[in-house]
Amino acid sequence: MRSDPQRLLATAVRRIARAEDRAEVVHELCAVGVEHFADAVLVYLAPGPGASYERETVPGRLHLTASRFPEGGPDLAGSTGAPVPVLALVARSGDLAEVLRAGETLSRISPAIDPALRELLGSALVLPGGHRVLLAPLSDARGVLGAAVFLRRPDREAFDADDVLTADRLSAQAALGVSEATASPRTTAAPSTSATTDTADSLSTASAPPTAASPSTADSSAAADPPPTISAPSTTDSPSTAASPPPAAETHKPFPRSPASATIPTPMSREGDRLRFAGAATRRIARGIDLDEIVIGLCRASVPTFSDAILVYLREPLPVGDERPVEPLVLRLHRTDRIPHEEDGLRPVDDPRPRPPALDELVAERCTVPGGGALAEVLRGVRPVFTNSPAAQAALPELLGKGSESVTPAGQHAILAPLRGRRRVIGAALFLRSPERPAFEQDDLLLAAQLATHSALGIDKAALYGREAYIADELQRAMLPETLPRPTGVRLASRYLPAAETARVGGDWYDAIPLPGSRVALVVGDVMGHSMTSAAVMGQLRTTAQTLAGLDMPPQEVLHHLDEQAQRLGADRMATCLYAVYDPVAHRITIANAGHPPPILVHLGGRTEVLRVPPGAPIGVGGVAFEAVELDAPADATLLLYTDGLVESRLRDVWTGIEQLREKLAATARLTGPERPPPLEELCDEVLDMLGPGDRDDDIALLAARFEGIAPSDVAYWFLEPSEATPGRARRLVRRTLSRWGLEELSDSAELLVSEIVTNAVRYASRPITVRLLRTHVLRCEVTDDEPRLPVLGQARATDEGGRGLYLVNRVARHWGASRLSTGKIVWFELDRP
Repeated sequence: MRSDPQRLLATAVRRIARAEDRAEVVHELCAVGVEHFADAVLVYLAPGPGASYERETVPGRLHLTASRFPEGGPDLAGSTGAPVPVLALVARSGDLAEVLRAGETLSRISPAIDPALRELLGSALVLPGGHRVLLAPLSDARGVLGAAVFLRRPDREAFDADDVLTADRLSAQAALGVSEATASPRTTAAPSTSATTDTADSLSTASAPPTAASPSTADSSAAADPPPTISAPSTTDSPSTAASPPPAAETHKPFPRSPASATIPTPMSREGDRLRFAGAATRRIARGIDLDEIVIGLCRASVPTFSDAILVYLREPLPVGDERPVEPLVLRLHRTDRIPHEEDGLRPVDDPRPRPPALDELVAERCTVPGGGALAEVLRGVRPVFTNSPAAQAALPELLGKGSESVTPAGQHAILAPLRGRRRVIGAALFLRSPERPAFEQDDLLLAAQLATHSALGIDKAALYGREAYIADELQRAMLPETLPRPTGVRLASRYLPAAETARVGGDWYDAIPLPGSRVALVVGDVMGHSMTSAAVMGQLRTTAQTLAGLDMPPQEVLHHLDEQAQRLGADRMATCLYAVYDPVAHRITIANAGHPPPILVHLGGRTEVLRVPPGAPIGVGGVAFEAVELDAPADATLLLYTDGLVESRLRDVWTGIEQLREKLAATARLTGPERPPPLEELCDEVLDMLGPGDRDDDIALLAARFEGIAPSDVAYWFLEPSEATPGRARRLVRRTLSRWGLEELSDSAELLVSEIVTNAVRYASRPITVRLLRTHVLRCEVTDDEPRLPVLGQARATDEGGRGLYLVNRVARHWGASRLSTGKIVWFELDRP
């Protein structure tokens, strides 16, 4: 059962705050993590209790300080097969150092996590597959302190985005605890007389872990501006605490009484503290790409170091670039964040105490800003203001609604900061501190302005990126087939993966094109690069391939014309392509290749083979000939066409990847036994599972075809000489065949339509015509002759003696059509089977 993140975090804050040294802090992190969040936790810390590091450097060594596994030892269902290393050497320019400097928790979605984990844990350790591993750096404003690894068993659900956020906040609280224990280890001495004059009041002032100010800074500034020092006495050791009466019932405030074990953040009393915080906060905000990441970055940077809570309002709808904003100005609450309190903690279900309301429950979710109102004036002023100023006091009711007085503390404990993008105001941020915490100072207005400016510019950037991503998604959907056809005798499945979330379009494509004679063309191609230009070239080549397929050209000729088209598009327009034509009646497939990785055929029972297809030169080279080969396509076999992004990466070459793919297909096919092929959709998913997070350097297109074929007993085929008696003979042959197949109910309709189409063929043909009946899920009839002109459906006049044959076909048949062949044309129709 998933633990509530706020309650879990509140529990972690209390337990970490009670720890007396570094080791106890990380042991509490492991205990909380295994009890409520993960199945195993590993924590590595830099050596030396007095060590301190700058943000741009990382410790050269990390020691395994604490670890916790489920009962039964470190074997997570076979996931950890080697001892956990107790010492990790961190290369200054390595992948682990980059992850630690970034300070963000990573899941398997990030390609950077696997190299970093190998550097931290070694290559012999086998970790759970999928998104069941999180790597969380432990760092504060001064630098990197260590790293935590959270693991889940393979039979448990994978970590999601909320779990990444929870791990990030757990590690942040642990880092603050380690930093505090390093700076000034806790003591168990009883509080001084001055600190225990009023125990209930002193305990109520605790609210959050301290900011990460360096010990030397705190010591040197003690005489000039002594920060408040709040000890963390145990409730059993302090007699006055035990004697304190229970607090009277009170209405919930946005800042309720905090747990006694927490500590007040030390105010940033020196300019260096503010500069360090501003640098760390702006880097965190700047790392965001989309809107939510940037807003979350602002909230994480602000709480708890700068404020106890934050509310972020954004314009709705958010204008993009030079887009004219919608009037009137409407702000909607986008996100809130605050320090968790004791009432948020894990407690029994039958606990009678009411839950504290969330911040978004106390304020208005949406507000309309009047053009001449006080809120509009504050937003136009751009500069942050204290909420006790006259302008802000008039503006807050417009922004927050009726709950403004209950949310905003008195005095200089709140700052309202407009968010102005490159051209206009796009929102507002409200920073709040609890009454027990020192008030904001004048310099904090400059810090709030810097946070608001960086966030607003980032949100502007995210809006532009979101628009580009939308255009890219629409372009990609337009370039690739929305759905695959369902041709007779073959089943199809496909997958497409972009190279990365930041490169949503690419040059890979796939297609399946129905051809005359119940055949189907299977196409996979890869244009060089993965950009808008590559996608545009891919779209033109795909359209050309569809047109050429409609002319029923042989595969080698299709590639030849694609090569010419690529040269017309530009000198640097290079692509690889594989074009195959499958005939379900003949159970044969014809393949031509233009520099593309060879297809893999999976036979029934699990035997796999890489088809020997002449490689050919890439499309766009020019002046080369392409060769086609014809191969058997046995029933229940599966053909896999793919692009090189599936088999080639920085970690392996193409042929190594092809062999790994072949082995993966063989292992998957053997799971279903020797008499049943694997399901196509599941087979595609299994193929993509072989990819690791760092293995995908290129986009991937995948097309799988299951050959079912058409049995000879379901096919009837005749050659007929064109004569006046041919239509009558065709009707008799059709009637006998349908009687043998048990489809006598279709005899009248089939005879009528065959008679009309054969009569038209006899009129123009100079060579024998062919008639073919196919029994599948429908009854299909095909008539072929040597006349290339296609019949046209027209409207016959009342006085005309002919011209109604195709009209009858159109009204009676389920579907019908006509296509040109290299030797003439084919006209076909389908009837639903009873």
